[in-house]
Amino acid sequence: MPTINEKISEEIRAQAKKLLAEGTVAAVIGYASGSLPMTVKPLVVRRPEDCGKLLWNTFCVLNLANFLPEVLKSVEPPRGPRDPKPEGPLPKVAIMATGCWSRNIVVQIQEHQVERERVVVMGVGSRGMVSRRKVEALFAGREILAVEELDHDLIVRGSGFEEKINRWSVVRDNCQTCTHPDPLLVDVRIGEPVSDRKNPNPFKQVDELEAKSAAERWGWFTSEFATCIRCYACRNACPLCYCPTCFVDDAKPQWVGKSLDATDTGLFHVMRAYHCAGRCTDCGACESVCPMGINMRLLTKKLNKDVLNLYGIEAGMQPDSPLPLTTYKINDPQKFIVTEAGAGKEGE
Repeated sequence: MPTINEKISEEIRAQAKKLLAEGTVAAVIGYASGSLPMTVKPLVVRRPEDCGKLLWNTFCVLNLANFLPEVLKSVEPPRGPRDPKPEGPLPKVAIMATGCWSRNIVVQIQEHQVERERVVVMGVGSRGMVSRRKVEALFAGREILAVEELDHDLIVRGSGFEEKINRWSVVRDNCQTCTHPDPLLVDVRIGEPVSDRKNPNPFKQVDELEAKSAAERWGWFTSEFATCIRCYACRNACPLCYCPTCFVDDAKPQWVGKSLDATDTGLFHVMRAYHCAGRCTDCGACESVCPMGINMRLLTKKLNKDVLNLYGIEAGMQPDSPLPLTTYKINDPQKFIVTEAGAGKEGE
């Protein structure tokens, strides 16, 4: 009997083939099998006969919204940098999206990186994606050669061993605290909708860090980011990082050094996190691709909490509203800018 994800994979292939064959879209962004156990790779399908390569499983952790702007450009008629935009409707692109990825697409639309009418969202409710690092930690010192996915368990095989583990016990932290696993935007529904998860405190990890003293928080920060090798995988995997020139690569002025010095490394991560303030959907792509296993999500998760508390907004949940940090209201919280009357000493 096919598993839940095997059924979803078949439905994705059928819908993608239909969209391409009918000419509704010029390309479909999805996943194909990776070369190592517990891995997949992004795949852009442009022909109906190639849709059999598409799949869906519990290891689909890369955020496909990251590829959407460039794929949309790739299906447009060729034109020079100074040529006007072609008249009439441009080709569409279909993309698989869960809850957080669809919210990233909303942010991309709000920031005019993509046009809503050119995107066909193939919405898939997320049951949570598995952390490869969590699985490997359970089998430290043993090489994993294959992982078979059942509906609620994983069968892990290697040389001389085969063990069954509970799938949810190794689901990524961001998926376990996600409250909106179903896509916000859906043009083509894949599988059954998933209801919002009732999580009493999605910011538990942030609260635990905030409860520490300033010295303890600084100790955590310096220790956590000490292993960073400045490979920029976190930046490259993020669908919010699309500046033509990143602040790290800017030379005039040079905002941050490129060395592995703790100051340069720490400044890079803090500035990158602040660039995601009010925009991050906690998709966890940055942590998933980090070769050093750095828990950088806590920085953006902290900012998500602050934006929610200050402005009552979660990124990508209000498609018709502007992003919170792109507008100003007279009653916006501003204690960090203006000192309240009588709060400071005379002359301050």
